[in-house]
Amino acid sequence: LELGAIAEINYKIPNANALLFDNIQGYGNGFRVLTGSTTSPGRLGRTLNLGDSLNDLELVAAIRNKPSKWAADSHKFQFKEVQTAPFFENRYDRDHIDLLSFPVPRWHQHDGGRYIGTGCFVVTSDPETGEYNGGSYRMEVQDHGGSVTLASVPGKHGSQHIDRWFQREGRAPVAVSFGHDPLLIVVGGTEVPSGIFELDYAGAILGKNIPVVSGPVTGLPIPAGAEIVIEGWLSPDNTRDEGPFGEWTGYYSGERRPCLAIEIEALYCRNNPILLGAPPSKPPHDYSYMRTMLKSAMIQDELSEMGVAGVKAAWAHEAGGGRLFIAVSIDQRFAGHARQVGLLASQCPAAAYMNRFVVVVDDDIDPSDLGQVVWAMSTRCDPATDFEIIHRTWGSKLDPMLAPGLPPYNNRVVIDACRPFERKATFPRVAESAPDYLAEVQNKWAHVFKSGD
Repeated sequence: LELGAIAEINYKIPNANALLFDNIQGYGNGFRVLTGSTTSPGRLGRTLNLGDSLNDLELVAAIRNKPSKWAADSHKFQFKEVQTAPFFENRYDRDHIDLLSFPVPRWHQHDGGRYIGTGCFVVTSDPETGEYNGGSYRMEVQDHGGSVTLASVPGKHGSQHIDRWFQREGRAPVAVSFGHDPLLIVVGGTEVPSGIFELDYAGAILGKNIPVVSGPVTGLPIPAGAEIVIEGWLSPDNTRDEGPFGEWTGYYSGERRPCLAIEIEALYCRNNPILLGAPPSKPPHDYSYMRTMLKSAMIQDELSEMGVAGVKAAWAHEAGGGRLFIAVSIDQRFAGHARQVGLLASQCPAAAYMNRFVVVVDDDIDPSDLGQVVWAMSTRCDPATDFEIIHRTWGSKLDPMLAPGLPPYNNRVVIDACRPFERKATFPRVAESAPDYLAEVQNKWAHVFKSGD
């Protein structure tokens, strides 16, 4: 529990350090936990093979147009099979499984258990096409370390694979890595296009083929660089009560409820393994920064690919977990332009899942600056005419506003916070100096503009 609190405090520090925990009480030296692997522009940029010298805006600019290129190039970087991997240094069969032999934290004070899967990479396959998927899901240790639940998300590719296996064979094979290159939680938590395996997508990012081994139990491709791995089977009637868990919305996920549990056939780990932790919580949390950077670039890319003119920038705010609150700035070119951009942004693939607010602002507003966005909403928006409500859209059971027993729809609003198009020429002038003049004065009087005590 203390480990999770240390990580939570650390996330609130701008450009927070990564933390590697060792000598954890109750465990020997060499059983380690890593948090904060992508919480700064330097580490995230390095993870994405974009360098480590960029600031936030530069990183989003560097990511622009990359996701579509990575997807297009993924066939050139299909995973390559190798014969062995360091995680085979230690092997345990189904009668000797103990996930609590690793220092699995109780990340939040009111979690229902200890979650080994927060930064995990879960490999599934489609029984009909043979395609693979890699995703990141929350996974709670069960049966005193002998099993683990897998809280897959309905509608996601991995969940679709599992359902197809159930319909066809009555059970589904699964392999899970609990420690690996942080790039795998980036791609595992990103909307990679259907039909593209996340390991191939990661290979395109790195410019090299990712080595894998074929799982001895399931035959699924497992990243050879993994630290801790399990293989096993999911069955529709094999469930355990799971939760609650502190989620990325900033709330606990509700009461304990039945969840699919993995019947673990084998456990492997390398010597001195590192468990990769990426616990969510009230933002900022372990992956909220990463999601904000990626989503901001992807939303703008998708609007551009739709042929929408005049889009200057998009920002998926970290305060909304990188999903719930999106701002888009535009150069208004015609009546209805702002509404068009807002409606498309609210439903584009990168933003469709669990989005709640899309705010469209003029191009004199920095969409990454929440203060400027709120100012535009407060002074350029009439709630009677500029709010567009969309009903029954793609939501989630994680939504704290979802009433118990209801299907996981959500509603969302597009807010037109641009100057009315018909009043662009006559709308009151903004009461501030021109940017070039401000820069000139700031340079001249730099000795004055210092932080006070």
